[in-house]
Amino acid sequence: MIQHKKNLLGLALCAAWLSACGGGGESPSWVGNGGSVSSSGAGVTAQRCAPNNPYRAQASSPTSLGTLADEKRWVRDYMERAYLWYRDIPAVNATASNFSNERDVYGSLDAYFTALKSPQFTASGKRKDEFSFTYPSREWQALSQSGSVLGYGIEWHFDSRTAPRGIKVAYVEPNSPAAQQGVQRGDLLLSADGLSVDVTAENDVDLLNAALFPSAGTHGFVFSRAGVVQPTLNLTATQVSKQPVLVSKTLALGGDKVGYLLFNDHIASAETPLINAFSQFQAEGVSDLVLDLRYNGGGYLYLAAEVAYMIAGPARTQGKLFEQLQYNDKRQADTANGATPFYNTACLLDSRYNCTSSQPLPSLNLPRVYVLTTDATCSASEAIINGLRGVDVDVQIIGSTSCGKPYGFTAQDNCGISYFPIEFVGSNAKGFGDYADGFAPSCVSGDDFASALGDSNEGMLAAALYKRTHGVCQPVSAARRIVGPGAVEGFLLRPPVRENRILLPR
Repeated sequence: MIQHKKNLLGLALCAAWLSACGGGGESPSWVGNGGSVSSSGAGVTAQRCAPNNPYRAQASSPTSLGTLADEKRWVRDYMERAYLWYRDIPAVNATASNFSNERDVYGSLDAYFTALKSPQFTASGKRKDEFSFTYPSREWQALSQSGSVLGYGIEWHFDSRTAPRGIKVAYVEPNSPAAQQGVQRGDLLLSADGLSVDVTAENDVDLLNAALFPSAGTHGFVFSRAGVVQPTLNLTATQVSKQPVLVSKTLALGGDKVGYLLFNDHIASAETPLINAFSQFQAEGVSDLVLDLRYNGGGYLYLAAEVAYMIAGPARTQGKLFEQLQYNDKRQADTANGATPFYNTACLLDSRYNCTSSQPLPSLNLPRVYVLTTDATCSASEAIINGLRGVDVDVQIIGSTSCGKPYGFTAQDNCGISYFPIEFVGSNAKGFGDYADGFAPSCVSGDDFASALGDSNEGMLAAALYKRTHGVCQPVSAARRIVGPGAVEGFLLRPPVRENRILLPR
């Protein structure tokens, strides 16, 4: 189990703000294609690796034997050239003991990288950089291409960072170990391997981490469903391929047809089901769309540009920018070439990150869209909202405020570890990109765990449909699902690699 995964629950149990749970990245196989930052700087050689680096054999290019100090020099050099806020990098003693543990090369490099991040705060009191992170390159490749992750197929939701934490199942991946054992959305976790989910002792936290975020093996879980304690389930961790488009359906409302699309991850495997969904919506003549991004932390920016095009259509997007990328002042050529269009053709990535298709995309030509959001709606998902507003599509946000991440990456692999410092900020066709505090909802609604996703009675979807029909927000007093025990805000606990805006040059 890699270090940042182990730390996730620990952060929640310590009631710390999740500075490690933002971020983004680009596949190390094509790093540099989106910008002019080279893989090495003056006097700094890439891929010179510490002998104890466990990821050295997974590097994207040939390596040579070096030292931990060599890897730290490369990290510092890359940050000074690529980081959007390179002027904020503090003075850090690279020889300090917490950066120099030869028995924990990854942990030392991750700690050093974290220490180089901007220490500044925004006007609202948020850390300026909540998002930069590191990740093993091979694991990133598996996730970005196929959505393959090691686990049970459960997306965990926490009601609170302190006890009682209310750990619920947000959704279950089809065909996963959890799905095969009958785990359902809304199931409340009571214990894992015999430990209450509200433990606080350090050793207990480590054991709970090992169960919730497994590296291997079988673990026992006890859930409660609708107040009834369920028999213990033994779940074995396997490689689970995420299904990024979990629900796509057309709702008949009176004489109208409304499309509903639950889109959870901007990963390569999402493109075909997204195109299929919009083609079906187009064929059925939907007059409105509810785009459910409540759990979507982002990913490939080109997919966001495709989704926005398929919503808005050619007339509104012709000749307009989806997003303009602004790099640091050392990278003026990258900024000059940083225009991302509304892509109107498919890409369909191959294993070498090359597009294999140029087929025209379907489009709905909608003047308005309803988007369901929570604070887990991040980065490339927010880019859809901002990009559509840049071409005057009326985006009605239903739910709670999004995460606030107008930033992205063109990252770099070194010695099998991919580094993801924030490298650019994006703005729409109107020049707006100042949403570091997130997009506020048009109508507030909580996540309704008592109902299935896509059910027209589910709280957030029902609130969107009410707004569409009546033109005003649903009265809270008339909707128990918005304020009742099944509706909470809380947060998803997931690794930073799943909250990102990734630049793929097309």
